[in-house]
Amino acid sequence: MLLVRSAIVLLLLLTGFTTNMNAQTNTEKEQALDARQRGIVSVAALTATGDLEKLRSALHGGLDAGLTVNEINEILAQMYAYAGFPRSLNGISTFMSVVDERKKRGVKDHEGRSSAPVTAGDKYERGRKTLERLTGQPQSRPAPGFGEFNPTIDRFLKEHLFADIFDSDVLTNQQRELATISALAAMTGVVPQLESHISMGMNTGLKEAELESAFDLIEKNISRQQAETARSSLAKITASRQKK
Repeated sequence: MLLVRSAIVLLLLLTGFTTNMNAQTNTEKEQALDARQRGIVSVAALTATGDLEKLRSALHGGLDAGLTVNEINEILAQMYAYAGFPRSLNGISTFMSVVDERKKRGVKDHEGRSSAPVTAGDKYERGRKTLERLTGQPQSRPAPGFGEFNPTIDRFLKEHLFADIFDSDVLTNQQRELATISALAAMTGVVPQLESHISMGMNTGLKEAELESAFDLIEKNISRQQAETARSSLAKITASRQKK
């Protein structure tokens, strides 16, 4: 009987130790991203999937974490390039109601700075150079393959996304890539684009642990399946970069 009791006590101690270790590991993983970055991940992912109920909560959380109104507006506008105008506009409408609600409760959210004026010039060329910085690779004009086959989408990509949007200095390129990766990780059928942006995000300084933390949030907010797909893409890109 004494041996049985001792075994039970030992089992309980080991179970408690394992639980504490798991909790500690999860906390450490969460700390790889700060509160503002976690807000970016959640807002981008939930805007991309159109889950407005969860998005409303994420928007409150992002503001509480210190994201400014203008920073969140930039994330929501950027989402049009990846999830389409309907999802972007629905996100903006939801954000308007969140800001309104908080004002009525007496919450004073920081508006944040507006984007600095953009120097006039060839928008395509500005976008092309931005893409070169993000990829670390020369970008021909037009892009080979799809850009030659469909010059219109090549122009939209360079002029609207990597010039109009990325030229705005309200968010850094690293923050924009974190938002993009989060949106693509939340969506199905976009693995090639996700892998491209994981690589670009790492070029801006995002670390593997930070992206792992982002994908933990994808699992929490979207689905385990989407998170696992993103983790596989991260592993592939990380291995490829280590070979270089």
